[in-house]
Amino acid sequence: MDEREEMNGAEGLAEQARIRREKLAKLQAEGHDPYRITSFPVTAGSLAIKSDYAAYEGKEVVVAGRMMSRRIMGKASFSHISDRDGQLQIYVTRQDVGEDVYAAYKKDFDIGDIIGVKGFVFRTQTGEISVHAQSLTMLSKALLPLPEKYNGLQNMDTKYRLRHVDLIMNQEVRDTFYKRAKIIRAIRTFLDERGYIEADTPILLPIEIGADARPFKTHHNALDLDMYLRIETELYLKRLIVGGFEKVYEMGRIFRNEGMDARHNPEFTTVEIYRAYADYHDVMDFVEELYKYVATEACGTLEIAYRGTVLDFGHWEKLTMAEAVKMYAGVDFSQIPTDGEARKIAAAKGVELEKGKDTKGHILAAFFDAFVEDKLIQPTFIYDYPVEISPLAKRKPEDPAMTERFEYFMMGMEMGNAFSELNDPIDQRARMAAQAEKKRAQGTNAQVDEDFLDALEHAMPPTGGLGLGVDRLVMLLTDSQSIRDVLLFPTMKPKK
Repeated sequence: MDEREEMNGAEGLAEQARIRREKLAKLQAEGHDPYRITSFPVTAGSLAIKSDYAAYEGKEVVVAGRMMSRRIMGKASFSHISDRDGQLQIYVTRQDVGEDVYAAYKKDFDIGDIIGVKGFVFRTQTGEISVHAQSLTMLSKALLPLPEKYNGLQNMDTKYRLRHVDLIMNQEVRDTFYKRAKIIRAIRTFLDERGYIEADTPILLPIEIGADARPFKTHHNALDLDMYLRIETELYLKRLIVGGFEKVYEMGRIFRNEGMDARHNPEFTTVEIYRAYADYHDVMDFVEELYKYVATEACGTLEIAYRGTVLDFGHWEKLTMAEAVKMYAGVDFSQIPTDGEARKIAAAKGVELEKGKDTKGHILAAFFDAFVEDKLIQPTFIYDYPVEISPLAKRKPEDPAMTERFEYFMMGMEMGNAFSELNDPIDQRARMAAQAEKKRAQGTNAQVDEDFLDALEHAMPPTGGLGLGVDRLVMLLTDSQSIRDVLLFPTMKPKK
């Protein structure tokens, strides 16, 4: 049983589809094939008419949309059509549209059909702004019915699989994706106005790099070469920094062959941003400015309501990772001298360690994951990360066990990741080689990216870099609970 059958019942759906096809055949036999219509110039939309009624009252308009309701009242009837911005009532009379058209409207038109209306704007006795139809045209016949009006489209799995039906039935869903477009435009505007150049880098890569994320693998037939979908855009963008692009960014899809949940989808959108002659403190300031700008442009305020909590984008906390662990777990890692002591404390606190990740730095990060991350509700920077989990970040000169790296969090979610980028090619080669060796030990074909190391050996200036998850930002600014709510077509397991 497919999703439409689940919505309406298999037998009922089949019967409705049969009747609608018969109606289509009748229209075509009468010379009114809706699929032969190639255009229908619309002069006004529902939002414009309703928001500026004084300018449209009594004026002739041409409107179009999907018929969402119909009330037959003898010689006159009412319908609502849905267009891009909402719904608009139309008033249809036999006298104005003619006997044949009115008969077809009553018998051959169905809820879900796309119709065009030419008429004049007026307000009904009940006060509803409407269009009095003078002509009526079917522009496309819906051969499948919509979900029942009052129950709507409730099944979440069906909502994501049949997104087109979800968009038809739920204006608030459309509004979410209109706002997503506004957020993406605001990010680009913010960057473009500050002199950043947008780049496009490859999605298909010839090697599997040694980073922790698992890539998707494919095969290039002409080259007879296994290739991998990108898990980040970082290495190519840094090569552009070497080449003289002092401010560069890329917004695009990233692919990771990993688990799925309310915050993770195998393909997702990020923006990575790099700026020469900057460090991670500069990037912190940049993040604050960016989020304030985007929130103001998309929502008109810095106080963002999410799942009943108000987030203040105008105020950001700052803690080192060690300070945060001390605050929330009661363990001061500055007083732990050795890896062995750290392992003992992890065992005492019940913190499980991954195999091969049992150094003091790894354990600090494990404590952060276990005790801190989900407590970070308001905008918070966590900075100074262990070198073991930061292979692309510069070491802190005063503490080589730590790196100049930060992540920032809201509602217990990591929202972005930033570094003072490592530009020492010798140190970078050693870290990449160690990382690739660990992944090969797990059975992968991980390699060191020699082209990237070649770029570093040509000298990369001190650089601040940032990667942020666009989908999670959209979740916050649209008050959406799941990443699937802000992806038009999220990854779904095929139904048999």
